[in-house]
Formats: sequence, structure tokens, C-alpha cells
Amino acid sequence: MSNVLIQRGYYLQLGAKMTLLPDVQWKEGDKMIEIDDLDMKILRILNTNARKSYRDIAKELDLSLTTVSKRIKRLEERKVILGYAPILDQEKLGFDITAIIGVKILHGRIIETEKMLSRDPAVFAVYDSTGDWDAMVQARFKTRTDLNAFVKKVLEHEDVEKTYTQVVLNVTKDEKRILL
Repeated sequence: MSNVLIQRGYYLQLGAKMTLLPDVQWKEGDKMIEIDDLDMKILRILNTNARKSYRDIAKELDLSLTTVSKRIKRLEERKVILGYAPILDQEKLGFDITAIIGVKILHGRIIETEKMLSRDPAVFAVYDSTGDWDAMVQARFKTRTDLNAFVKKVLEHEDVEKTYTQVVLNVTKDEKRILL
């Protein structure tokens, strides 16, 4: 297997393929956390089906129920597992428009402005980025009117210099899970 570094919930690929070493480390705060092969097997199973019972995971991995339960609890306590959520079909819920919005922010106010942007319920991702735009925002909208109102609201913010909006026409891939 090739090397993969996991730091604060982000998976960085080193090499041509996304595979993992049996023991992976990352830094959370000032503590290094070890993820062994067994933890990775449990994470892969949960990543495929987060509703799978501990009993079924134990059976699949030939482990005791107690071992699986303790491992998952430890992964949750260490914030490797941040939560469990269903994967929803946004279009069936009426969110037909996805926009990727570049935001140019006045210097010295980037973090505060990104936090403000992230509080909007339409926003599902805010990235601090390099390049022409200080932040990249991904958001979902039911109508063009909703998108228009959002962009105008962002532009009214005193720390936002300008925006650049792209509307997604087709989605080729939109994987919600981190593939381990």
C-alpha cells in the first residue's frame, strides 16, 4: 500500500492511488493519533453503511462485539468519526441549483468572513483557497431567485470585494464519503 497522511479530517493522497498504510497517523491539536489496520477496516465498513450494526461488523471482521464497540467509541471520542448522516438526493428535495462562488475578501478579514458565509443554510462548503479568490463557496438553491438573493447579500457584506459565480450544469461525481 502507498502512503496517505490524514490531518484534521483531511485526506491527502501521496502517490498515484488512494490507499492506506496499516498504521496511519495524524495530528489532532497537539496529539498524534494512531489509526491501525483494524480501525481502518471498521471505518471502511461504516463508510459503506453507517447503519450497519456493531454485531454485523464484529461478525464480518471475526471480532467480539465489545472490541468493535470500544473501537468505534474511541474513534468517536477522538473525532475521527464526526457523526452519522443520511445521504440525501438534493434534487428530489427541490434543490435544483448548485453554485460554486469565488469570493474576494478584504485582507485581514478572511476567517471572519468565511465563518459568516458558512452560517447561511444554503452553503454546504466554504474553502479557504489560493489563487484569484480568497474563498470558494459551494451552495444549493431551489430557484435562480434564491441564488441571486444570496449573491447580492454576500456582495453587501463590508468585507467582500467581489464574487464570481458558476452554476453547475451537470454532476458527474458528487461523493459524500471519504473513500478509504
